[in-house]
Amino acid sequence: MKEALIDQSEAFGDRGDYPVFLNFIGDHDLGFTNGDSWKIRRRFALQTLRNFGMGKRTIEERILEEAQFLIKEFKKTMGSPVNPTKFLANTVSNVICSIIYGNRFDYEDKRLKAITGSIYNNFSIMSSTWGTLYNMFPGLMEYVPGPHQKMRRYFQDIYDISDDMIKNHEETLDPKNPRDYIDCFLIKIKEEMDNPDSPFYAKSLPRTIQNLIFGGTETVSTTLRYGILILMKYPETAERIQEEIDRVIGRDEVPSIAHRSKMPYTEATINEFMRFCDVIPISLPRCTAKNTHFRGFFIPKGTYVTPLLTSVHYDPEYYAEPNIFNPNNFLDENSVFKKNDAHMPFAAGKRICPGESLARMELFLFFTSLLQNFTFKPTVSKDELDIRPIGTGLGSIPPEYKCCIVPR
Repeated sequence: MKEALIDQSEAFGDRGDYPVFLNFIGDHDLGFTNGDSWKIRRRFALQTLRNFGMGKRTIEERILEEAQFLIKEFKKTMGSPVNPTKFLANTVSNVICSIIYGNRFDYEDKRLKAITGSIYNNFSIMSSTWGTLYNMFPGLMEYVPGPHQKMRRYFQDIYDISDDMIKNHEETLDPKNPRDYIDCFLIKIKEEMDNPDSPFYAKSLPRTIQNLIFGGTETVSTTLRYGILILMKYPETAERIQEEIDRVIGRDEVPSIAHRSKMPYTEATINEFMRFCDVIPISLPRCTAKNTHFRGFFIPKGTYVTPLLTSVHYDPEYYAEPNIFNPNNFLDENSVFKKNDAHMPFAAGKRICPGESLARMELFLFFTSLLQNFTFKPTVSKDELDIRPIGTGLGSIPPEYKCCIVPR
């Protein structure tokens, strides 16, 4: 994987067709285009995310603010059994929405419910047999009844919300004081109006928003959901994290990214969540940008290549017992956090997820904030908890469950 995606990144750097996205987004976005347009849009997105991460309200502040809203919602459950799925999706989605749209949504806002619902439903369909069949036979599947027929409507739900937001931004835009991603993109559109080859135009804005919101919501919220399930299966892991939180942060101080380097066990556990849960087991397809030789094989230009990230995360050469959850995979003999080359939850090379640093920050701050305040208790014995995914395609979907969220 490293030889292909990193050492030969130019050859394996293009994106291959992926109909469950491409058929509803077209050649106008961040994730499924190639050439100069993709490079320019990606660079713009990275720069914009970075700028809003260092502005008047940093991304860390946005995450911590959202964590407090989530804690309030969990306290309202009074320790009674709840499914945490929607809570976590709302919280994670609000972080990226605040960067793109300029503000967070109330958890009862119909727009937030539409965004998280459409993403969850599409991710579930894409990770099922229906999604696999649609990718293999998109022309045929357009005429076959099934849940995949709803994907277009779910994509459109977010387009409708974005269109309304964009119209509002156009009416209130101050080019000297951009408020969010939409403002920055609208300014670029105006700056490049006379360039017929500009990648910044009206149709590309809602498409890139779709990429950022989908990528910025589902993978992190799914990892949180899966992680909580695993912590209930292995309560001794949760207890060790809570011990580290109490020792390094305490019960009253708000967690911060500055604490991460002092919390090796927590960091190791989060990395093990990403490895073991394997939320994106099959990376989005690549396409060879030129004729290339790879390990004795000749691969012609234009060949689709699908990187199997799960083969990296479950490689017995790098993980002694890959099928067993074990945070020690990321700790050395002195209990110091150690990186592992066979860890690519965000893929690798030129197409590595542009939101990696944001996602890592969210996972650390959300997990520490939650475990500082709560203990998650299963509604059945831990031995009865099934942590096997219920769907595996684009993503690994954890089983639905309820838990009791008990204040510490």
